[in-house]
Amino acid sequence: MSSLFVRRVGKNDGIPVVLLHGFGGSHRTWDDVCAELGRERAILLYDLPGHAASLGYPELGHAVTAARAVRADLAERAPDGFHLVGHSMGGAAAALIALKEPEKTRSLTLLAPGGFGPAVNHRALTHYAAARGPEEMRRVLEEFVGFRAELPEDLILGLAAEREAPGAGEALTAISETLHAGGAQKTLPLEAIAALPCPLKLLWGEQDRILPASQARGLPGVIGVHLFADSGHMLPWEIPSAASRLISENSR
Repeated sequence: MSSLFVRRVGKNDGIPVVLLHGFGGSHRTWDDVCAELGRERAILLYDLPGHAASLGYPELGHAVTAARAVRADLAERAPDGFHLVGHSMGGAAAALIALKEPEKTRSLTLLAPGGFGPAVNHRALTHYAAARGPEEMRRVLEEFVGFRAELPEDLILGLAAEREAPGAGEALTAISETLHAGGAQKTLPLEAIAALPCPLKLLWGEQDRILPASQARGLPGVIGVHLFADSGHMLPWEIPSAASRLISENSR
C-alpha cells in the first residue's frame, strides 16, 4: 500500500476540519475529539506518512514531508478550502500547509505544535519510537502526559498493535531522526504564520515535557493562546472536550 490513509467522519457536507496527529500516533489520536466535534462538522482524519495505515507511503520524513502529502490529497478532496488542526508534528505540518495555501485555509488550530521553538525532548521521542508492547508503551507515554493524567488503555493497545506491523518501528525511528538535529528542532516562520488571513488558536499544556509550554509565550498577539495548567503534551487525549470546543469556535 502506497497511498495516504484518510477517513471522513461527521457531517457529509460543509468545509471539512482536517485533523493531523503527532509523531508516532495515528488518526485514532482524535477519537475523543471526534466524538464531540463530529456532531456538527465534516472531519478528515489522516495517518501521516510512515504511520499506521500510511506506513507504505513512499516518502518518510518530518513535518515538511507530511505537509506535502496531505496538501496534495486536499487539492482533490477539499478544493473549496478546509480548517486545519494539528497536534505536535502534525501541528507543524498544518502550519506549513496553511503557509502554502493561505486562501484555502479557513482557520488554523494548533495543539502543542512542533516548530515554535528549538527546545524538544529528543530523548523521549527516541524512546517512544523504539517502544514495543503495551507495557513499554505505557511506561514511555507517562512522560507525554500531565502528572495526574490517566493514559487511555484502548489507545495504548492500539499504538502497540500498530508497532507490530512489519517495518513500523524502523519507519518511526527514521522519522524520529529527522525531527531534531543536535538535540534541537527547526523553527517555523512564526511572523508569517501570524500574518495568515485566518483565525489562529494555540493550545498548550503547562506540564508538557516534550515541547515546553514556554514556546507559547511571546508570540504575536493575533494568535489566541490557551494554556492548560494540569495537562501535558497529549492534549487530544487529556482535554478532548476543551479541544473540541476551541476547534469548533475557531472554525465557525
